[in-house]
Amino acid sequence: MAVNYSAKEEADGHPSGGVGVPGGGVVGGGGGGGGAVKTRKPDNTAFKQQRLPAWQPILTAGTVLPAFFIIGLIFIPIGIGIFVTSNNIREYEIDYTGTEPSSPCNKCLNVSWDSTPPCTCTINFTLEHAFESNVFMYYGLSNFYQNHRRYVKSRDDSQLNGDNSSLLNPSKECEPYRTNEDKPIAPCGAIANSMFNDTLELYRIDNDTRTPITLIKKGIAWWTDKNVKFRNPTGDGNNLTALFQGTTKPVNWPKPVYMLDSEPDNNGFINEDFIVWMRTAALPTFRKLYRLIERKNNLQPTLQAGKYSLDIAYNYPVHSFDGRKRMILSTISWMGGKNPFLGIAYITVGSICFFLGVVLLFIHHKYGNRNTSADIPN
Repeated sequence: MAVNYSAKEEADGHPSGGVGVPGGGVVGGGGGGGGAVKTRKPDNTAFKQQRLPAWQPILTAGTVLPAFFIIGLIFIPIGIGIFVTSNNIREYEIDYTGTEPSSPCNKCLNVSWDSTPPCTCTINFTLEHAFESNVFMYYGLSNFYQNHRRYVKSRDDSQLNGDNSSLLNPSKECEPYRTNEDKPIAPCGAIANSMFNDTLELYRIDNDTRTPITLIKKGIAWWTDKNVKFRNPTGDGNNLTALFQGTTKPVNWPKPVYMLDSEPDNNGFINEDFIVWMRTAALPTFRKLYRLIERKNNLQPTLQAGKYSLDIAYNYPVHSFDGRKRMILSTISWMGGKNPFLGIAYITVGSICFFLGVVLLFIHHKYGNRNTSADIPN
C-alpha cells in the first residue's frame, strides 16, 4: 500500500518514513525520538477487553411457564389474606364539616380563627358493632394541600430543635409568618400557623346518661420526632414562659406555644398534637392521629355497640377552600390500618400471572411442536 506524506506532516515533526496511527503515536520512522509512544488502546485486561464471563437466561417454555404459575399461586393467597385482614378492621367515620343545613355543626360553618367563644356542636351516632381492641381516633381533612412546595419549606427545623439563636432569629423560609409586630414567631412558618385546633370529646350514652370516654393524648407522635427532632429551648425546662420570652405566637393561634398543654412533658415544641401536625401529608385528603382509646378489660370491648355522642369545639375553618373535616374511629391489625388496596394489588398481579401462564401453556401445547425450519427446495 502506498502512503503519501505531505509537507505539513513533515513540519509537524513526523520523521521521514514514519506512519501516524489513530491513537496519536508514530510507528516506524528513521529519525531519533526518545519520547514515549502514546496510544489509546485499552489495557489488556478482562474487564477493558470485555472478556469477563457472562450469563444470559434463555427464555423457554420450561422456565417461563412455571414462573408464571408459581407467582400466581403465591400472590393470590397472600392477597386474599391481606384483603380479609383489612376488612376485619373496624372503622367508623363522621363528617362534621356542617355543609348540610340539617347538620348540628352547620351553625359553625363560617367560624373564624379568632372566634370567641368557640362554636360548639354535638353529633350523636350509633356503633352497630363493638370495637374489641385498642381504638385510634383520627381527624381527617380533605382538599388541604400540605404537599405544596412553599408550604412544606415554611418552617425552621433549627428553631423546632431548641436552638436558642434560631428562636429569636427564625429562618427566612418562614416568611410571611416569620415575625409579627417586630417579634419573632415561635414556632414560625405556614405549617405551624395552620395547625389543626378543633377539640373532640367522646361520650357513651346509656339510659340518657353521658359517660366520658378516656382519650389519651400521649404516644400519638413518632418516637424520633418526640425525642430527636423537636425540643424546647435550652434553659429552665419548668419555666417555658421564660424560655419563650421575646417571641410571639403564630398569627392564627389563640394562645402561645408554651400554653398548649398543662403537663411540662407535653408542652411547647414537644406537644404531640403539634408534632403530629408538623409531619406534612403527601396527599390532599389525609388523616392524622388525634387520640388513643386503650382497652382496659380483656373481657369487654373497648367501645361497646350502642349510642355515643361527639362534642366538638369547632375552631378550624375549612369552608373557605371547600375543605371537609372528619372524625374517624379505627382499630388496627398486624399490617396497620384499613388498606384494601394492597390486598387487591396482590390478587390482581397473581391473577394476571396465572392467566398468562394458562394462555402461554395453551399456545405452547398447540403450536410448540411444529417444525419451524424452512423447507428450501432443491
